[in-house]
Amino acid sequence: MKLKFFLFALLGVMATAQAQNSGTVSGKITEKSNNAPISYATVSIKDNGKVVSGVNTDDNGDFSIKNLALKNYTIEIQYIGFRKYIGSVILSDTKKEAIVKVSLEEEATQLKGVNIVNERSTIEQKIDRKVVTVGKDLTTAGASASDIMNNIPSVNVDQDGKLSLRGNDNVRVLIDGRPSNIDPAQLLKQIPSTSIKKIELITNPSAKYNPEGMSGIINIILHKNANTGFNGSYSGGITFGETAKYNQSLDLNYKTGKVNFFGNVGQNFGTYFNDGLIRRFDENIVQDLDIKNENDSYLYKIGMDFLINDHNTLSFYTNQNKSTGKGFVDTDIDYNNGDPDIKNIFQKSKYSGPEETGTYNLAYKHIFKKEGHTLDFEGNYSDSKETQNANFDTKTTAPDNTVNNIIYNDLIKSDRQLSTLNIDYVNPLSEKSTLEAGAEARITRTGNDYATGNPVVAVKDQMSNYTYDTDIYSAYVTFGQKFKKFSYQVGARFESYKVAANLNYGKEKFDDDYITLYPSAYLTYNLNEKNTLQLSYSRRVDRPSLEQTKPIREFSTPLVTSLGNPELRPQFTNSVEVNYTKTLEKGSFTAGVFVRQINDQISRILYPDVADLTGKKQIMSFTNYDSNTAYGFEASFNYKITKWWDISPSIDFSSINQQGIVFLYDSPTKTSNPVERKITVSAFNARMNSNFKVNKRLSFLLFGFYKGPSDGLQNNSHEMYKMDIGSRYTLLDNKMNISVRFNDVFNTMKYAFDTMYPYPQAGQFTWESQTVYLGLTYNFGGGKIKKLQRKQREDNTNKDGGGMF
Repeated sequence: MKLKFFLFALLGVMATAQAQNSGTVSGKITEKSNNAPISYATVSIKDNGKVVSGVNTDDNGDFSIKNLALKNYTIEIQYIGFRKYIGSVILSDTKKEAIVKVSLEEEATQLKGVNIVNERSTIEQKIDRKVVTVGKDLTTAGASASDIMNNIPSVNVDQDGKLSLRGNDNVRVLIDGRPSNIDPAQLLKQIPSTSIKKIELITNPSAKYNPEGMSGIINIILHKNANTGFNGSYSGGITFGETAKYNQSLDLNYKTGKVNFFGNVGQNFGTYFNDGLIRRFDENIVQDLDIKNENDSYLYKIGMDFLINDHNTLSFYTNQNKSTGKGFVDTDIDYNNGDPDIKNIFQKSKYSGPEETGTYNLAYKHIFKKEGHTLDFEGNYSDSKETQNANFDTKTTAPDNTVNNIIYNDLIKSDRQLSTLNIDYVNPLSEKSTLEAGAEARITRTGNDYATGNPVVAVKDQMSNYTYDTDIYSAYVTFGQKFKKFSYQVGARFESYKVAANLNYGKEKFDDDYITLYPSAYLTYNLNEKNTLQLSYSRRVDRPSLEQTKPIREFSTPLVTSLGNPELRPQFTNSVEVNYTKTLEKGSFTAGVFVRQINDQISRILYPDVADLTGKKQIMSFTNYDSNTAYGFEASFNYKITKWWDISPSIDFSSINQQGIVFLYDSPTKTSNPVERKITVSAFNARMNSNFKVNKRLSFLLFGFYKGPSDGLQNNSHEMYKMDIGSRYTLLDNKMNISVRFNDVFNTMKYAFDTMYPYPQAGQFTWESQTVYLGLTYNFGGGKIKKLQRKQREDNTNKDGGGMF
C-alpha cells in the first residue's frame, strides 16, 4: 500500500512539474468584415517550420492548445476563402499563456483588388485557370446561368444557348466539377443566376483533368450554404419579353454538430419566341419560320456532409432535374419562280415530352497529419431519360389552289447512364514540391428508339434502334516544384478508350478502341510581386458525342433534316499558351496568346439529300475536316477609376486555318459536286462592363458586347452587338437585393448569315433579346463552417447536339 501511495505521489509531482514547465496558446478567430466567429479554422503551432501541434476552432471560433514547451513559436491560421495569418507567440517562465485574437480578411488576390465579393464580380488568375467570383453585377444580368455567360471574358452564348470559349464551341461544361447527362445549353437555362458562386475558365487543363475539350473547360460552381443553424436564401425574378418568364430558387441548410444538411430547389418557366427567314437565290425560295417554346423546368439538390473527425469527411448529395416542354415550329415555304408544277408548303410541327435526370454522388476525403496531404475517393452515377413526341402537319398548295395534307407522328425515346469512380492522391513532398496521382473509370451506356409514321419514309426505315456505349479507364500523375521566382509542373495522363455503336440491334456496327497519352507542362516566372509570366502545353481530344453520331432524326423541316454521322472520328489538339498578368494599385491587366494544332476537326456540314429527286431538300450533319492550325489572343483590364466607378473591358481574337469538303449544287443537272475549300476563319469579340456606385445601397451598370463577322467553311456569319443597362439596390442590412436590367436596349442583337454551299442562300434569326429583368434576392444565415473540398472532373463526350434553333 505504501508503494502504491508513493507511486501516485511521484506521478502527481511529475505532472505538476510538467504543467509548471509548459504553456498554453488560446484565442478566438473571427471575420474582419462582420466580426462573426469562424468555425473549424485550422490553427497550427510551428517551431522552425515544423508543426508542433494544432487544432481546429470550435463552433464559436475558440481554440486552445496546451502542454507546449516554453519557447518562441510561429502560429499559422488558415480558412478557405480567407488570407492566411502568420504571427509569433512567446511562452516563458513569466508568460506561460498566450492569448491570440485574430480577425481574418477575405482573400484579396482577386485581380480587381476588391475584398467585398458580394458587391462586384472579381477575377483571380491561378496557375491553371481563371476564376470569376460572381457578384451582384453579374446576377443582375438575368434569370439564369445562360443569361450571365456573355458577361464573362472569353465566353460567348449563341441564340440557342450553346457556349463557346475563345470563339470555339468544343468546350467542356461542368457543374460543381461534375458532368451532367443534360445538354449544357438546356441545363444553364435551368440554373438560377443567383445560385452561382464561381465560374472557372480552364483554357489549357493539366494532365490531372480529363482531356476532352479543344478550347478547355468551363466549370460552374454553385453556392453550397454553409452557415450554422437553420438558414438559407430565396431568389426570384421575372423577365418581360413578348410574354413574362419566371424563375425562383430556394437554398436551405441545417448544421448541427458534425453534420451539415443542405438542399435547394430551382424553377424556370415561360414561353420563348424565335423567328427565322431563309432565302435561296438560285430558285427564289423563301422559308419563313415561326418558333415558340413553352418550357417548365425544375432542379432539386439535397445532401449532407458528415465530419467524422478532423481528418475524415463523408459527403453525399443527389441532383434531380426534370423538364417538360413544348416546341412549336411553323414553316412557310414559298416558291416564287412561276413553275406550275411547284407547290408551296406550310408545315406545323409540335415537339413535346419530358426529360428527367437523377445524379447521385458519394465522396470520402482523408486528410493526413501533414498539411496538404490528402486522399479522395468519389463515386458518381447519373441516369437520364427523355421522350420526344413530334407531330407534323404538312399542307402543299398547288398554283391552282389544290391542297394536299399529310399528317404523321414521330416518337423518340432515349436513355443514358453515366458511372464514374475516382481516386485522387496529393502529397506535398516538401515545402517546394508536390506530387499528385489518381485513377478514374468512366462507363457510359446509351439507348435510342425511333419510330415514325411518315409515309414518305421506306417501311424498313420507319423504326430503328441505336446504342452508343463507351468505356474509359485512365490514370494520371503530376509533379510540381516552386522556387523563389520560378515554378513548374509536368504531368501525363494514360487513357484506354473503347466505343461500341450498334444500329438496329447490331445490323450495322461502328467500333473504336485505342490507348493514348496526354502530356501537359506548366512554367511560371514571377518577374516581381506584380508581374507574372506563364507558359503551358497540353494535348487534348474531342470525341464524337451521341448527338453527333446517331443516324436518327433530331429535327426536321420540309427542306432540312438533322442527322448524326456514326463514322465520325475523334479530333486531337496540341495547345500552347503564354499568359501575362500585371497587378496594378487599383486593378489589373491580363493578356494571353495561344496556338493549336488540330487533327480531324469535327464540324457542321450541310449537303443535298440524295434521296430527294427535286434537289431542294438538305441534310444537316457532322463531318471531320482535315488537319488545321489555330491561333489567337485575349486581353482583359480591370480598373477602379474612382471609389464610385470601375470598368472591365476585354477583347479576344481567334483565327483558324480550315480545309475541307463542301457541296455545290448544280441546278440544271440537279446534281451536287464536292468542292475542296481552304480558308482562314477569324472571330473577334469585345465587351465592356462598367459599374457606377451612387452610395452603399444604390448602383448602376452599363454593359456592351460586340461580335465581329466571321467567314466560315460552310457559311459566313454577320456581326452582332448590343448594349444593356441595369441597376441594383440593397436593403435590410444587405440581406435583400433588388435588381433590374434592360437587355439589348436598341434591339440590335440578331444572327444573320449567307452562303454559297450547297446553294446561294442568306438568312436571319431573331429572338427575344430585348427584355427587362426584375429580380429579388433575400439571404439569412450565420457563421461559416468547414466544407468538403471536391475534386474537379469533366465529362468524356463532345456535348454539341444538332440543335437548329
